[in-house]
Amino acid sequence: MAAISIAMLRGPAIALACATAAPTPLAAEPVGLKGYNADITESSISGISSGAFMAVQFATAWSSTIKGVGVIAGGPFWCAKADAGSFFNPFKPKPIMTAVGPCMKGPLEDPTSFIEKADAKASAGEIDATQNIGRQKIYLFHGYNDAVVAKSVSDTAADFYRHYLGEANRGNLYYQSAIGAGHSLVVSQTEGSGLNECQANQTPFIDRCGYDQAGIVLQHIYGALTPPNRGPLTGAMEHFDQAVYTRPDGTASLSLADNGYVFVPRDCKAGEACRVHIALHGCQQDVGEIDRRFIDQTGYNSWADTNRIIILYPQTQVSFFNQNACWDWFGYIGYDDSYVTKSGGQIRAIKAMLDALTANARPVRPIIAAAGAAAPNSLAVADVSDTAADLVWTQIIGATTYRVSRAAGDGVFAARGDVAGLSFGDSDLKPQSAYRWRVSAVVNGVEQSAGEAAATTLPAPQPCNTPGTCPIGK
Repeated sequence: MAAISIAMLRGPAIALACATAAPTPLAAEPVGLKGYNADITESSISGISSGAFMAVQFATAWSSTIKGVGVIAGGPFWCAKADAGSFFNPFKPKPIMTAVGPCMKGPLEDPTSFIEKADAKASAGEIDATQNIGRQKIYLFHGYNDAVVAKSVSDTAADFYRHYLGEANRGNLYYQSAIGAGHSLVVSQTEGSGLNECQANQTPFIDRCGYDQAGIVLQHIYGALTPPNRGPLTGAMEHFDQAVYTRPDGTASLSLADNGYVFVPRDCKAGEACRVHIALHGCQQDVGEIDRRFIDQTGYNSWADTNRIIILYPQTQVSFFNQNACWDWFGYIGYDDSYVTKSGGQIRAIKAMLDALTANARPVRPIIAAAGAAAPNSLAVADVSDTAADLVWTQIIGATTYRVSRAAGDGVFAARGDVAGLSFGDSDLKPQSAYRWRVSAVVNGVEQSAGEAAATTLPAPQPCNTPGTCPIGK
């Protein structure tokens, strides 16, 4: 997980080739992370596979801090249902069996038990109040050629989030399931060596599908962004000593590598206001397995370079109980349910890294809109599936709410909902159908246009019982 099985978890690690792209040079000796002018409440996280499960866990545990979550081939909070009883009670299912069974192959039960666990942990003060989840921006992805994690698992993750978003915040969630990717993080390239064809389910679990996943994740969380830097990056890649952030534990005891990585844009180094996004690799995607492919070739850095976003790449490592360097999403550290809470070893370490990066944040002055200030025509459609569209726009000074409306073939616009952030996942669309959207900003009680955009939804994926062999639509 990327691809994972019981044999993989207990067997020898697989040796993988190094990345073909020339990596950004690093400093000679890793040290601790530097602090930047980054507001911690503007932080976000995404992950693939075991990294997706960890992203859900971290963002739920720290829901008062995390602004948005990208879940690529992952499932709901506490999916493996690991607790002390499940490890030591011979009559209860073992978490590893749940992890490689229902949490990958499905079917999962309805999300009630996962919701109840999150609510219980919040009531006990072990995670933040679950009401905070309702304000988060959620991107979910399942490739229909994914032969490792079933769509029903991602569907349950969507149901988990919809419970907390409710009707009022339904537009915070965007779910893409009409791309023919295998089990992978998906990139915009369609050609080139070192990465997989789109439908592949194999190392390095990065597939070339002509789909810029990193950019779509970041824009769903932060709104319309400046186009990415496709040339030489101006920011710097640094490695750092992860042991600084695992204390009093050692890195090995938490199955974390000695070194982590961070990409810092030039403007952030100069003290400009920035944000932090945490990108979590999957199993068999750590630097020890695939060198820096996940760090250098997934597209996050190109977007970060032009948008003042610091990208944190924590790293796992192989351990006796984790021989594919997976994130702890089934309780292999501690043998209880602390792995989904703030006190969980890996969550605690990642949070310490985030705290260090945001240590020099400066207060932001509130900006008051001038009367009658013109709003830019900034609305864009970042992505479409067969039944949904992801709308993004730039901030309009003084806006407290954005109103979204939609028109289909009849040309009549109808209200779709209000949202506080800079994106809206519109759902319940028809495949291969043309739509138009309008967004207006509410500024001092007055609506101002944020623009109009149009797009056509994708065809519905054709029925296919063997993911990995399903034909990819044009």
